[in-house]
Amino acid sequence: MSTIDLEQLAQSQKASAQVLLTLARTAFHGLEQLSALNLAASRDLFNTGTTGTQQLLGVRDPQQLKDVAASLARPNVDKLLEYSRSLYDLSANLQREVTSVLEEQYSNIRHNAAGLIEKTGATPIAGDVFGAAVKQLLNASNTAFENMSQMAKQVTDIVDTNVKAASSATAQAAAALSPKK
Repeated sequence: MSTIDLEQLAQSQKASAQVLLTLARTAFHGLEQLSALNLAASRDLFNTGTTGTQQLLGVRDPQQLKDVAASLARPNVDKLLEYSRSLYDLSANLQREVTSVLEEQYSNIRHNAAGLIEKTGATPIAGDVFGAAVKQLLNASNTAFENMSQMAKQVTDIVDTNVKAASSATAQAAAALSPKK
């Protein structure tokens, strides 16, 4: 018959609450950064739109219209690319921070489970069987966690490659739109 250590239970609850608070802070920080990025992009879009409208209102002939339209297209594409890169960087950083917190929490859980196995293994009644089962479960969860971490890294690498390829293709398309001198 095992006894519940109330102090350990309280420490475990505190640790869980701390992890949740850390994740909440990380999420709020990410939302603040996203809001700032969107606000800056909105302000820039408004200013660019206003300037572009003023330029278009000053057009006097079709050739001038073509030149103004082309001169407005390139900066807007560049700004869109920069916004996309910033958004990707923000999400990648947020994902890294959350993964770091979760990896640390998982490491603590694994360490505590190993300590429990050590304590349980010392009891004479079914300690070896229970200990072996928990060790096997712990090894399986370690493998699963490592596979998930590796898969998340691969997804991040794929997205990074795709963002770079899309940025390059968009930049090339924008260059084709720019007026030739």
